This record gives sequence, C-alpha cells and structure tokens, in this order.
Amino acid sequence: MSTTLTAPTAFEIHRTDHPVPATERAALLASPRFGTVFTDHMARITWTSADGWRDRRVEPYGPLQLDPACAVLHYAQEIFEGLKAYPHDDGTVWTFRPQANAARFARSAARLALPQLSEQDFLDSLAALLAVDRDWVPVGQEMSLYLRPFMYASESFLGVRASQEVEYLVIASPVGPYFAKGVQPVSIWVAQDYHRAGPGGTGAAKCGGNYAASLLPQTEAYAKGCEQVCFLDAATNTYLEELGGMNVMVVDADGSVRTPPTSGDILEGVTRSSILQLLADAGHEVSEEPIALADLLAQIASGRVAEVFACGTAAVMTPIGRLAGADFDVTVNGGQAGPVTMAIRGELTDIQYGRRPDRHGWLHRLV
Repeated sequence: MSTTLTAPTAFEIHRTDHPVPATERAALLASPRFGTVFTDHMARITWTSADGWRDRRVEPYGPLQLDPACAVLHYAQEIFEGLKAYPHDDGTVWTFRPQANAARFARSAARLALPQLSEQDFLDSLAALLAVDRDWVPVGQEMSLYLRPFMYASESFLGVRASQEVEYLVIASPVGPYFAKGVQPVSIWVAQDYHRAGPGGTGAAKCGGNYAASLLPQTEAYAKGCEQVCFLDAATNTYLEELGGMNVMVVDADGSVRTPPTSGDILEGVTRSSILQLLADAGHEVSEEPIALADLLAQIASGRVAEVFACGTAAVMTPIGRLAGADFDVTVNGGQAGPVTMAIRGELTDIQYGRRPDRHGWLHRLV
C-alpha cells in the first residue's frame, strides 16, 4: 500500500466537534442516493478585491450565512464543478483529470466575471478535504465520493456589477449509480420549444443559470415518461446540442462516432473528451460535427445509426434507448445498450478505479 499523503500545508484544518459516528456513517455509505448525504467537512477559500485569495481552510460542513442582499441571490453570479474521488484496491484514493476541471472552472469564472482560482489551489482544496474526510469514500460497485467545488458572489449589495467579495468551497457526497436502475438505456425527450443556451451566452460555462433554464423542460420530460431532456440549438432549432447535464454521442453502424462540436453553446465535458480519446485509441473514427435532429431520426430508421449515448461525470456513460418529441418517438438499438457504449464505458471506469493501466496520465492521487 502506498504511503498516506497529508493535507496541503496552506490549508488550516478545523475539525468538527460532532462528526457522524462510525456506525451511522457506515449505514449511510451502504447505499447512498446521489447528492443526498454529505461528509463532515468542507474546504473553503475567501477572496476580496483588496486582498485576493486568503484564509485557506477546512472547516465543519454546515449552513452558510448569507445576507438578504447577497449578490448571488439577486444576480446569479456563481459557478461550480463536478468530479469524483475513486477508491483503489490498495487503499489509496484518486480523482480523474482534475487539472481539466480546474481549467474549466477558471474559464467559467472568467465568463461570469468572477476571480480565477489557480490550478494549485483547486487541487489542494480537494486533497485537503480528502485528508480529513477519507473515511467517507464508499467502496462498492459504481461507488465514489462526488466532489462539488463551487464559487459564489458573497458581497452584500444591490447593483448590477461584479462582486468584490467571493467564497470558494468544496463539499463532498458519497454516491452510487446516478440513475436508480443502474446502467440501463434511458428515454430522452427532445425539447423543441426551449433552449439551454444561445450564441454569445453562458453555454460553455458551468453555472447554475444554465441548469435552472433546463428544469422546466426537464419536468415536462418526466411527464412524457422520459428520464432526461435534450436541447436543440437556439439559432436554428435544428441541431442537437446537449442534455440537461450530459453531452451526447452517436455511434454509426460502421463504428464511427459523432458528437456535436463545442462551439461556445455546449459545455466542454471532461468525460466527453476522455471518451473521444478512448474511442480513437480503439480505432474508431471520431468526428465533432453538427447533428441535425431530422437527419438523426432518418439514420436511426435506416440503420445507419446503431447506438446513441449520453456522458458526463455523474452518470459516466448512459445508453439512450429511446428518443421522443412532439411529433416522433423512436427506439434506438431495440432499446438495448450497444456494444461500443458498454465497451468504452467499461474501459473508462476501469481506469478510474485503477483496474486498468492509465495510459494517458489522467489519474491524480488525493490520499
């Protein structure tokens, strides 16, 4: 077993006086529902325009005190990230391509007029939290510790300008499979009356407003018997963009794979780029190109399209077995998971959990 890493010295550790008892924690870790259970602590850094980033610390998890005039409540100036910590058989805990998350976090911050956090602070905040809450990492099939770094405008003022005070935090949640039924094909409702983002907007930033805009169409998707919603481009209402929280890919019968390009409207998913690399490694022809909904439906009917899947940090890769909309309802691959989807998913999760060699140097040890 590798030696244990310690918390980065830049972070002061303030442990809770009331940690969850070991027996209660074990019960919570047995079968955690996604995003409902949280660890004992959170990492935190404060920023002000006068002093920059300061007060790096790990403190007890608990409610935030916000003034009613807190800027984030009125102007939605906030961003977040999502990544996981994976237990390996030797007792160590690793995360997957956190440098890419740090870079995207910085890009999101720039788009929302927030201060950019350095990659080192981003990585150290994860390590500092895991050094204290290591016992919260669950062990089991598809289990991991979901990490949620986020930043919000904390200044108390009413006025449309960038906040002069900001808080950065990392919280953690032990999780199992994102979908309650596990890795099974899902049904997708294609929204044709709503759009997630538009040209020049915040589509490429990971900010709450993008997700808030998806909630009404997501509710309508549930009402139609679908688990997720897929959005079309706002400019023409023609081309697939992404799901409410995942990117989408199409596998043709010849094994080639297509996905919509990240043109500024679509989030540049870390899982997305990793899958494209693994597909190329396996010899699949990969292209980033516009995919028209009408063409996709015709290609599913003709047999040119063999599989469709969604991908993202939370769900990893999810087969899509049905696409439905106001005037269509089609089944993909007989409603079954396809071989390309499951093969690449298996390879990706094997790398994340340390069961297969990490050829690209994607893993980063936390503890």
